[in-house]
Amino acid sequence: MERLEGSRTSDQTSDLPEGRSPWPALWAMVLGFFMILVDSTIVSVATPAIMIALDADVNAVVWVTSAYLLAYAVPLLITGRLGDRYGPKRLYLLGLTIFTLASLWCGLTGTITMLVIARVVQGLGASLLTPQTMAVITRTFPAASRGKAMALWGATAGVAMLVGPIAGGVLVDGPGWEWIFFVNVPVGVFGLLLAVRLVPRLGTHTHSFDWLGVVLSAIGMFLLVFGIQEGESYDWGAITGIVSVPLLIAVGLVVLGAFIWWQNRNPREPLVPLSLFRDRNFGIANIAISTVGFAITAMTFPFMLYAQAVRGMTPTAAALLLAPMALLSAALAPLAGTLTDRLHPRGLTAFGIGATTIALFWLSQIMHEGTPTWELLLPMILMGLGGPFMWSPIGATATRNLPMSAAGAGAGVYNTTRQVGAVLGSAAIAVIMEARLAIELPGVPTGGGSFQTGGTMPAEVASGFADAMAQSMILPAAVLLVGFVAVLFFERPLHQVA
Repeated sequence: MERLEGSRTSDQTSDLPEGRSPWPALWAMVLGFFMILVDSTIVSVATPAIMIALDADVNAVVWVTSAYLLAYAVPLLITGRLGDRYGPKRLYLLGLTIFTLASLWCGLTGTITMLVIARVVQGLGASLLTPQTMAVITRTFPAASRGKAMALWGATAGVAMLVGPIAGGVLVDGPGWEWIFFVNVPVGVFGLLLAVRLVPRLGTHTHSFDWLGVVLSAIGMFLLVFGIQEGESYDWGAITGIVSVPLLIAVGLVVLGAFIWWQNRNPREPLVPLSLFRDRNFGIANIAISTVGFAITAMTFPFMLYAQAVRGMTPTAAALLLAPMALLSAALAPLAGTLTDRLHPRGLTAFGIGATTIALFWLSQIMHEGTPTWELLLPMILMGLGGPFMWSPIGATATRNLPMSAAGAGAGVYNTTRQVGAVLGSAAIAVIMEARLAIELPGVPTGGGSFQTGGTMPAEVASGFADAMAQSMILPAAVLLVGFVAVLFFERPLHQVA
């Protein structure tokens, strides 16, 4: 396997002074990461309530998530570099401050348009925060024990998957959907105080900034996501004048192609150092995590709408369907981290992604109007078994061979591909749901008033709606299959406990 230029054995040690434990800093930063994950899962549970309160249709309310993910994903390529340049602690504190204030703004909005705008600002804060956590793991934990630190990430995701939906259900059923955002404010303030005290100031590296790359990637991603998500609204035809949905998608792909070309030709320092992909594991990990981000983001929308609109569950009851998955993910995360440091990543990740893929296909076959609740819990248990063996091994394998000087860039690229997958998952699932609803329920409106929760959907509508949501679940399962094939080509990392 070809080594990265500039990689040295010394690069794989730690940036911390000898004798100082990296764990307190990581625990402090994980709180902010936890808040971001909770926020995402809370919003998915509150989707029907937001549709009703703000009189929005399916496509409009999905933009509440898509706009956030898009604003989150695009800047990640440069925010990782900013952490290298100005220090991960400074960028983490700035990102957490912006995210906390934007959460307050989200709760105070009264229209779907203003909520989407506030979510964009939230996404910008999240993009500043996230790569700093991963960069600190890379720079403060020796490579051979990095899997345990990544396991904390896995446990954080598992706990957030449980706390987010349940907390969201309780808040939506109680004081109202606005409180899913207000709850971030005290947590964000506490997280800021912890980070100021516990996160160390690490050394910085001088970087130039590829502003042309930022512009090309932002324009390309926006055009692609907008075209995909809004295509159904315009019958995949003209939007206005000579502008059409296919044209937007085509131009978006061309601009993204120009972005990649520029990254290869940039004579200074490209936004995406293509040299990182000389390491096979880094490249494969980016493919895999993008499919995971796509699938996990996409599956929550049809499942939550099915549970609340078809089965008449309250947001809290619907969220409890995710409890087996979340509890198992959190419980198995330490084991996954230990095994990540010792075993070949190919087997671990293939098991994790394979189990999750099977669970999603399984759900697509049983999401009917009269399915017993216990039957829905079985694939959730399988997803809980698979989840820890996706997040921790993929993340640790991606960063294991990175030199310290590339920690921020590597974290930025990795988190960007994960979030790009999530953005495309959010956009694509909206298209599939709209298309399947149009086929299964022709002539039935999909506005907010059509999706009452906690009651019973009319029998003539419920069966078709359930079928549409079940069919939509096939998309994330199929995309995850690509990730399964990719991880079969992982190599054993250079720096791993034998």
